[in-house]
Amino acid sequence: MDRSNNSVNRREPYPSNEYSTNNTNSQVDFLTKKTNESHLEQEEESTQSVERIFESKEVPTWQSQLTFRAFFVSFILGILFTFIVMKLNLTTGIIPSLNVSAGLLGFFFVKTWTKFLEKSGWLKQPFTRQENTVIQTCVVATSGIAFSGGFGSYLFGMSEVIAKQSNEDNAADNIKNPSLGWMISFLFVVSFLGLFSVVPLRKIMIIDFKLIYPSGTATAHLINSFHTPQGAKLAKKQVKALGKFFSFSFLWGFFQWFFTAGDGCGFVNFPTFGLKAYENRFYFDFSATYVGVGMICPYLINISLLVGAILSWGIMWPLIQDRKGHWYPANQSDSSLHGIQGYRVFIAIAMILGDGLYNFCKVLGRTLYGIYFQIREKRAGSVLPVGARGSPIEPSLSYDDQIRTELFLKDQIPTWVAIAGYVSIAIVSTVTLPHIFHQLKWYYIVVIYIFAPILAFCNAYGCGLTDWSLASTYGKLAIFTIGTWAGAAHGGVLAGLAACGVMMNIVSTASDLTQDFKTGYMTLASPRSMFISQIIGTAMGCVISPCVFWLFYKAFHDLGVPGSEYPAPYALVYRNMSILGVEGFSALPKNCLTLCYVFFLGAIAINALRDAVGKNKAKYIPLPMAMAIPFYLGSYFAIDMCLGSLILFVWTKIDKVKADAFGPAVASGLICGDGIWTLPSSILALAGVNPPICMKFLSRKDNIRVDGFIKH
Repeated sequence: MDRSNNSVNRREPYPSNEYSTNNTNSQVDFLTKKTNESHLEQEEESTQSVERIFESKEVPTWQSQLTFRAFFVSFILGILFTFIVMKLNLTTGIIPSLNVSAGLLGFFFVKTWTKFLEKSGWLKQPFTRQENTVIQTCVVATSGIAFSGGFGSYLFGMSEVIAKQSNEDNAADNIKNPSLGWMISFLFVVSFLGLFSVVPLRKIMIIDFKLIYPSGTATAHLINSFHTPQGAKLAKKQVKALGKFFSFSFLWGFFQWFFTAGDGCGFVNFPTFGLKAYENRFYFDFSATYVGVGMICPYLINISLLVGAILSWGIMWPLIQDRKGHWYPANQSDSSLHGIQGYRVFIAIAMILGDGLYNFCKVLGRTLYGIYFQIREKRAGSVLPVGARGSPIEPSLSYDDQIRTELFLKDQIPTWVAIAGYVSIAIVSTVTLPHIFHQLKWYYIVVIYIFAPILAFCNAYGCGLTDWSLASTYGKLAIFTIGTWAGAAHGGVLAGLAACGVMMNIVSTASDLTQDFKTGYMTLASPRSMFISQIIGTAMGCVISPCVFWLFYKAFHDLGVPGSEYPAPYALVYRNMSILGVEGFSALPKNCLTLCYVFFLGAIAINALRDAVGKNKAKYIPLPMAMAIPFYLGSYFAIDMCLGSLILFVWTKIDKVKADAFGPAVASGLICGDGIWTLPSSILALAGVNPPICMKFLSRKDNIRVDGFIKH
């Protein structure tokens, strides 16, 4: 969860819209993927062979791993997780890893299904870990489109709602409002290229280079453990805990709805620390979702968010507002980019770009060095084993790796299929995209598709080394290059955003598929079943995600408006990046550019310091990407997430074993229940059913004035 903007999910590294699990939008993609590290335990360190536990069980053929029940359950869970990811995308853009939830719920539903059929005497095929892996892959691929599709970033950034907030480039050529038809068409022509681009290199990644893919490895360990007798018992208890907190979270969301009859009403606007703090967005908004997210995300992420909120809303913005009339016109509204909002947005962008540039260079450097080292270690005269080209299994491998390598090489995907698929889809896409975005010329697309396989490989390789997907960073690269090439006079802003979508989808799905290959390798799931499951999941996501977004778009008329329930912060951020790429810095308020330079360089310096001091000390240094998110949004969600961290911290001190076993399940229940409540609340809004009560908080002075007005 780059599945962001930033990613669900073993997908990206930073808070969702900046790195999928998500995330920087995706990106917030460090966020989404690093959350799995607590579950990662290298198998080499295990005292017992995993495959010896399962050696009495026959491995089903790749066709038998692709069952109707697997895809039916995947479809249901895909809708569930798409709602969750979409809500997170449109609120803060921070998307945690939901792999544990997907694997756990997939196991529970199919296990329940097979038990019922077994008792009825109708069971024809038992539930295997390979089928569980297929479900996991399909669900994550489906919900991943909610992130890489840009519904909280580049795609929604094209809309008139966001364009009005930027006060620049509101010409018709730079606006394209959401519509189900073109959104589904766009996703279908760009979301599959990344899958075909890395298929020929799967053996290099998994067998020859032995890349770790921490999130994929963690997911495999999780699935393997479910299918042992002890693991099945624990999974049953975990599902029970998830169900309890799912129910609580759903009912809490329903209860809160009754008090939201007007703007600024309800528990979400509770001035926890006083009205003055509330004005500066310091309050606890009673969000079960972000308490759960805080329990999943590492402590450092949550503390970084709070530090960023204090630095911006507690110190910087009040000081800049004191200079109203000197640094920017006194009559500018708070939402104008020529006023205080300009400092909030562009300084956040500067930090995001600084962090993204540093990590891009770092991961690219590690990738190139790793490739060089691997090639150098090859025997003289040997060639890289691409595609279906086989190689003997090394006798020095462990028993587990020998079994896994043998089965991984058994069901090959012919290289010609990958090449033909990539070329065919590229041709269709090159012809189709200019009809969807006339600003995006065919030769822009051709250039993107020439370089995309190289960038997809770099992203997939870097993800295997570091667990960071830089999909949104590559997307930003496309924004600046294509936007500048197109120019302001030819719809460069919209061309840059569309190019960002093309690039993000390619590199994001490429890293996702290689993660799935790693998971499949460790659970003995066939590469063919992984590939087909990813294609089916992506196809489902191309329909489900636009439909879910359309429901939000039609049900909540203030979608994308700052201060609303769903402000979609990264949509404005991405649009303004595109404006900067096309028009430069002329429209920034006074001293804003200087501050942007300072925070851009500061983000690079902080990252360099973190790498220089080593892991033990780096865990006490905040992450610039995470710090940047509250610069625009405020601290309310950071307070929620810090509360989640505090709950988990106290629980760990009291009973570490239970906290480790049930913490992710409790957090997932809180996230899923509140996320699913958005479905009935959307339906109620579309039906015109309004909450009956407005609970609002006023100062004593305002309350006296209101009482006086009512009496007269």
